[in-house]
Amino acid sequence: MSVHNSMNTGKPITVTIDGKVCKSTFGKTILEIARENDIYIPTMCYLTKVQPIGSCRMCVVNVEGVDGMILSCQEKAVDGVVVTTNNSELYQERQNIMKLYGVNHPLECGVCDKSGECDLQNKTLEFDLSEQDFTARDQHRPVENWGHVSYDPSLCIMCEKCVRVSTEITGDEALKVKFGGYGSTIINVKEDKNYASLGEAAAVCPVGALVQTHFKYTANAWEMNKIPSACPHCGGGCQMYYEVRNDKIYRVTNNFEFSNLCGAGRFGFDYANEGVTKDEQAFAKAVEAFKKADSVIFSSQISNEEALILQKLKERLGFKLVSHEARGYQKFMRAYAEMTGKHLYNGDLKALSKSQAIIVLGSRINNDSPTVKYHINMASKWHQARVIYMHPMEDSEIQNIVTQFIKYEVGSEEGAAALLAHTLLENAELTKTLRASLDDLDIGNLSAESNIGEEELDALKKSLLKKHGFSLVVGSDLYTHPRAEQIAKWVALLEQYAGFNVICMPPAGNAMGISLVCDLDDSVEGHTVGYNAKGDFTLSALGDGDLDMPAMNQQEGTLTTVDKRVVPMNVALPYGGYVLNDIANALGLKAEYTIDYTKELPEEKGFQNIEFDALPDYFDAVGNEHRGYLLTPQKVSVKRALEEVEELEAYDGAVIYRCDPVDQFSPFTAKSPLLKEEAVLSGSQQFATVTKLQDGDMITFEVDGVRFRRVFKIDTSMKGTVALNPTFDMGLSASSLSSYRFSRLVYEKTNNENIGNDNE
Repeated sequence: MSVHNSMNTGKPITVTIDGKVCKSTFGKTILEIARENDIYIPTMCYLTKVQPIGSCRMCVVNVEGVDGMILSCQEKAVDGVVVTTNNSELYQERQNIMKLYGVNHPLECGVCDKSGECDLQNKTLEFDLSEQDFTARDQHRPVENWGHVSYDPSLCIMCEKCVRVSTEITGDEALKVKFGGYGSTIINVKEDKNYASLGEAAAVCPVGALVQTHFKYTANAWEMNKIPSACPHCGGGCQMYYEVRNDKIYRVTNNFEFSNLCGAGRFGFDYANEGVTKDEQAFAKAVEAFKKADSVIFSSQISNEEALILQKLKERLGFKLVSHEARGYQKFMRAYAEMTGKHLYNGDLKALSKSQAIIVLGSRINNDSPTVKYHINMASKWHQARVIYMHPMEDSEIQNIVTQFIKYEVGSEEGAAALLAHTLLENAELTKTLRASLDDLDIGNLSAESNIGEEELDALKKSLLKKHGFSLVVGSDLYTHPRAEQIAKWVALLEQYAGFNVICMPPAGNAMGISLVCDLDDSVEGHTVGYNAKGDFTLSALGDGDLDMPAMNQQEGTLTTVDKRVVPMNVALPYGGYVLNDIANALGLKAEYTIDYTKELPEEKGFQNIEFDALPDYFDAVGNEHRGYLLTPQKVSVKRALEEVEELEAYDGAVIYRCDPVDQFSPFTAKSPLLKEEAVLSGSQQFATVTKLQDGDMITFEVDGVRFRRVFKIDTSMKGTVALNPTFDMGLSASSLSSYRFSRLVYEKTNNENIGNDNE
């Protein structure tokens, strides 16, 4: 596109398509404008969420005054253009393309998993291909099992959608095209990794070439009931369908044209609390436990409505209400709001994907929030975005998109945030007080303490020159930090004064919803009731408590997403036991169903007075999201004051970092058999040397009173003296973890020989 044309992008234009006058804007393709106006142009390789592929030629159109046929998926429309999408010539061209697709494509619709939702099948009928009048020499192409997905090259039509998704969306970059004329095929260059994210590539396959391995030959597409819902795992709240038959979830799918699902969303669905009946004795004990409770502790795996029920019970009964992850996030966002004057951050994923420069601070992003990482990858692939990753640990999984890695010392997040603000706000118009706070920073000292070199910050600043569209993504390392509220203010400065699109990623589950709905307390005391957490009386959807509760795929309700959107979940599987609403009614609240509370979610926190059944749940023809509603930003009082950065406590020796592996987020993903993973303490050879541990050693250690028993494994892709310690396998104990994500390792080998760090 020329400079002149790019300056016209967004300018109103009028296009005539099949006699219909269509108003749009310059910069859009003919296909995009046709779809905006409900005009059908057939496609086979086109996928809205990636760049046009242009391999199928099905989308050809005629443009008045232009000889030949034009690819509508790639051609930008100009003002006044007249387009014809269908005539005998175009129909014959498409019919010939379909004949080429049909060459030796095996006629196995009766057993193919894609039958009933296959683009090739549909268009073979649409273009009236009743027979195939030519062939080519067939080749032996055996089916390949890639783990989560299987690939059948004989069914593949080389549309390249899967490759584009693997490159442009998930960023695993596992799939490539191996060119060879008629023998061309898709190859998996990272087969050993068994990426669950390849489920996203299988989802976009228009034929039966790529399918979910576990689903093969189990059910036909038309036999299953598609139940729309939202993924409850990482806080992304991504759009999904549970595909159910005879009270069994066979698979999870999504509206792949516009939305994405990570491995946990697609394969972590099999965690329902099954076979539960109403245990009246246990129910009566639960009601009594609430009456005498001093504290109720709960995990983030609950809906907004359940959070509101707990809040109403707190107001009625006076107990403390504790949810550690959500409380850390709540305090961080309240401090953040004091700087911006709004109770929510300003950023969203769409703006993130369009950014030219992105800074990630305080999160192992690939593990913590795959959906956010996908949008960073999109920015990298589409806009050549600079990606600055600030963290104490390198991550080999995101090396392909990170342009600058800034390593800081464990514990120095406050200094890192202050240095970032100082670097990026040098020329900003600040209040006198804030300017004085920035000028008073001892940059040399902060740089030495955090181990962030001033030359690194200069390089960061220079890399942003001539770029526009800046995003900052921050995560859970900051919310659990002892200085979280001060860090929040440094971060908020970049939204308020540097024009950054800031995303404060909520911790896993529905932590954002809980933080907005509940008046949370800091710590537990006295007699406790636990909900998906350990208490003196425990309510558990894992089936191991004193009273059973429904899992998230057995509930109706709403979640609050990273995009600040309140989205509906529907019941996928039956549940025969009691629910939290039954307990609440026994304690004096009155609601027939849990979803009666949907319209009562607090409007002063941005929720809307809308009945659950009135919540929309769809994408329109051009991908605009109509799922639930967006939270309304609320004004809050401003207190723009910064404290001095505190001197950090040194983390010498071996350190462990609380972090789950990719595709694991909670005891519920751990319960899902398709995501089976061994929980190990993984560290580098350097970590092994410092701790005197050998690969395969069994050790025990404590974090926040929770006892871990772990096998130590050396991971050759890791560096430094920080090891990864997962929590997904810790069941109800996982909710007890509340401290900073990094901690010193003091361990015992199983022979009780104490040779860990003892310098606490």
